[in-house]
Amino acid sequence: MYNSIWKNDVELPGFESLKNNLRTDVLIIGGGIAGLLTAYKLYELGVQCVLVEAEKICSGVTQNTTAKITSQHGLIYNKIYKEYGLEKTKLFYTSQQKALEELKNKCKGLDCDFEEKDSFVYSLNRSDKINEEAEILNKINADFEYEKAVELPFNIAGAIRFKDQAQFNPLKFLKKICSELNIYENTKVIGFDGEAFVTAKGRILSNKTIVTTHFPIFNKFGLFPLKMYQSRSYVLALKGAPDFHGMYIDENESGLSFRNHKDVLLLGGGSHRTGKQGGAWKELSVFKNHYFPDSTEVARWAAQDCMTLDIIPYIGRYSKLATDIYVATGFNKWGMTSSVVAASLLCDLVMGNSNEYTQLYSPQRKILHPQLFSNITENLISLLTPTKPRCPHMGCALKWNSAEKTWDCPCHGSRFSESGKLLENPATDDLK
Repeated sequence: MYNSIWKNDVELPGFESLKNNLRTDVLIIGGGIAGLLTAYKLYELGVQCVLVEAEKICSGVTQNTTAKITSQHGLIYNKIYKEYGLEKTKLFYTSQQKALEELKNKCKGLDCDFEEKDSFVYSLNRSDKINEEAEILNKINADFEYEKAVELPFNIAGAIRFKDQAQFNPLKFLKKICSELNIYENTKVIGFDGEAFVTAKGRILSNKTIVTTHFPIFNKFGLFPLKMYQSRSYVLALKGAPDFHGMYIDENESGLSFRNHKDVLLLGGGSHRTGKQGGAWKELSVFKNHYFPDSTEVARWAAQDCMTLDIIPYIGRYSKLATDIYVATGFNKWGMTSSVVAASLLCDLVMGNSNEYTQLYSPQRKILHPQLFSNITENLISLLTPTKPRCPHMGCALKWNSAEKTWDCPCHGSRFSESGKLLENPATDDLK
């Protein structure tokens, strides 16, 4: 297995596993950044809250992020405008900007490698896309600049620059905020018996429950297996590479990203739908050898992200049929600010307070998008493929990932080691 650089100088605290029954006002299932931030906010508000994690906190997606704190999530604002209009586009921008500022304030005074950095989305050959995004950003009064050239070692057609964004070490940050929280590790929720959530050694009764397990683990409602797919992306950590002064990402989904951490450049890319073939680390190594031949690889790892139908996360009520269960998922590769949005919105919902972003992020918003039909097609193809092994989540045929030596599900993104050990949800069991 490959580990991110965030773990090199951080030892997170350990917590006991649940050994008996308990009752709490709010239960949070999932110990990544979204769950921990929500638990911390509830703690600050004086709300009784318990968080349970199936393994160790931050052992999943959170430890594999590139940790960019920004309201710039690619060229998304023109897409949101075309789908939902100007008002919701501005609302999304405002929510992400507020999250950016809140996280920046939380990092002040903490030893978490926090740095303010400008963020850039560039295009290699589509200046029209850059121009269209700039037009919408002007309409919503976003703070941005249009750039014709940047410090990257290749020519671009144009870029959008968001000033005063940030980056940090997420594990150092989360270590600081989790010490006061009521957490149980190695406590997997294996079901709901109609009254309580069941673990291996105890039942948890809660008035409200929040699911922050990356991909939601309950299939009976919410339609999340149709509303999302998962995407793999890859990172090389390079010493001896240039020190770029901003955070960069290609507007093309198959493009590259760049950001520095201390004396290391994080080169990202090679993305593909989980269960499909992609460039992976090989693509990054080719780029590294061409542009940074004197650099040395010091680490490599991969991340997995939930992708929604309309590039807006799902934060809110899990389903109309589950009135006291809430969810945060589908951060579309931008989990730092979206986790902050989730924490604030979910706290308001469980406490019965109004929130201006409820409808924007609602998991019950319309699902008739082109991506829905692509997801359905992928599911049908995989379900009808007669090969083994099969994913225990919903029975899809698994595909071999030669880059990472894993069995991956093209339907919903569950992943398993060569020996069958579960690596990524929504599956909850090893291969049999």
